[in-house]
Amino acid sequence: MPTPLYDALRKYADREPVRYHMPGHKGRPFPPADLKWLAPIDVTELPETGNLYEAGEPFDSAQALWAELFGFDQCQFLTGGSTMGVHTGLALCCRPGGKILMDRGCHRSAFNALALLDLEPVWLERSWLSSENLPGPISPENVERALEQDPEIKTVCITTPTYAGVLSNVGVISRIVHRHGGTLFVDGAHGAHLPFLGLEPFWGADAVVVSAHKTLPAMGQSALLFASGFDPDLTRRTASIFGTSSPSYPIMASLDVVRDWMVNWGAEKYQRVAVRTARLRQKFPSLSDRPYRGFSLDPTRFVLKVKNGPAFVQALRQHGYIPEMEDGGHVVFICAAQDSAGDFDRLERVLEELRGQMGDCPPVPAPPIPKRVISPRQALFAFSRTRSLEDCEGEIAACQIAPYPPGVPVLAPGEQISKKELAYLRRIGYNMQTVVRVISEGSYGAFSVDRK
Repeated sequence: MPTPLYDALRKYADREPVRYHMPGHKGRPFPPADLKWLAPIDVTELPETGNLYEAGEPFDSAQALWAELFGFDQCQFLTGGSTMGVHTGLALCCRPGGKILMDRGCHRSAFNALALLDLEPVWLERSWLSSENLPGPISPENVERALEQDPEIKTVCITTPTYAGVLSNVGVISRIVHRHGGTLFVDGAHGAHLPFLGLEPFWGADAVVVSAHKTLPAMGQSALLFASGFDPDLTRRTASIFGTSSPSYPIMASLDVVRDWMVNWGAEKYQRVAVRTARLRQKFPSLSDRPYRGFSLDPTRFVLKVKNGPAFVQALRQHGYIPEMEDGGHVVFICAAQDSAGDFDRLERVLEELRGQMGDCPPVPAPPIPKRVISPRQALFAFSRTRSLEDCEGEIAACQIAPYPPGVPVLAPGEQISKKELAYLRRIGYNMQTVVRVISEGSYGAFSVDRK
């Protein structure tokens, strides 16, 4: 398949023009030597190289190939990760000041979008896998109920897959949202690889963002926003609001080339990775969809159950293995196309040595929903100060407090820290000495804080 953007950059570099334009390295090697290959294709907006935020080649062709692959009308390259995509996507889907039905387990970028767009969140109840100490899939019934209770809500934002690889049924949820005249935005940051496994994890969504750099062999910060039903020029202009006016051409070329690689070789490699991931799940105690009805997982996300996450990871590191994340009772491994059979063989041997440290930790209940005192926008821009969490009863959070497990914020900006939340944090063993940011007393700018 063609690689329109990379081909244009390579053609320009091969001409060896005398560059009197940005960037300052002028296409010549710069230190360190490891990065010298980047210089020739690291350019700026020129007639030959196009402009990310304007119609025209080579971006039209490069992005259209991705859109066709994922089944959407359009694709927007992103050089600011899925964070840029979440902000852009929600700006497309929401009217500033409007209501949004939102999964509380969303990434912090979605919470920041609430403040930037002055949105009023209505929290969507997510099923809870209490025996696994992890959030489960989004229930279509919960979406239906919430939209029936509040017809003013016209945008729904959910996260799928979760960090642990839990998938929600986007197709069913989208039909419910559309029946109520709404728009569905999906944060699919961890699912860029899923369509290459023959899955349709985002079918029916109006917009979805995926992080290519998380699960595909692409450069850091590379991400993709897919959308249908929006004016392409509006999508480009909105992306330009949240992205740099000097997007990285090497990052964007990486997106162009990785699509070609995945279509020709990567998809087959990912199929083999899925087989090895299933074998790991069979051999070791891990998160599995077998005991649950209607519960599905990313075939390549391996979530190991352990007695003490930090201690287990320390042991792994001594063997030279660095997992993605750990919490009190889980270790998350991102398995991808670049992992070889030898990599998996060695990992299995190391895990066998550490089997004695595996097992279930005590169940953790779903976190409570606190009282919101001020809006997310007020909380983000108000003055704040730091305090030890144990001394914060009655204060208003200026930051997310999201311990692992469960990875869902116990407190979001603008919410009051009460006895209920502090008791929950103590119950799950959270470090109460943790320093957090809270809203300063009094009136600041346009924001007045009333704790009564």
